[in-house]
Amino acid sequence: MADTEFTLSDLRTILLEAAGADDGVDLDGDIADSDFQDLGYESLALLETAGRIERRYGISLDEEAFDNARTPRVLIDLVNTHLSAADAVRP
Repeated sequence: MADTEFTLSDLRTILLEAAGADDGVDLDGDIADSDFQDLGYESLALLETAGRIERRYGISLDEEAFDNARTPRVLIDLVNTHLSAADAVRP
């Protein structure tokens, strides 16, 4: 198990830092299975989000897998998979 777990709260914080939030979108609501486009996040905002995640957590996200992460739940799972893999190779 990773020493650090990436949570929906962590993602909300990074999304707000990277791109803010559209009016009328409640990021505090149940957004785990909402499509990022429905939440107002286009590809440029998501690229900024990925960059912030990579820098903050010291991981490198697979570009194709990231492109396929259309919802917060899928992105959180992807990040946690990378965090677990990084922990496995640390001494």
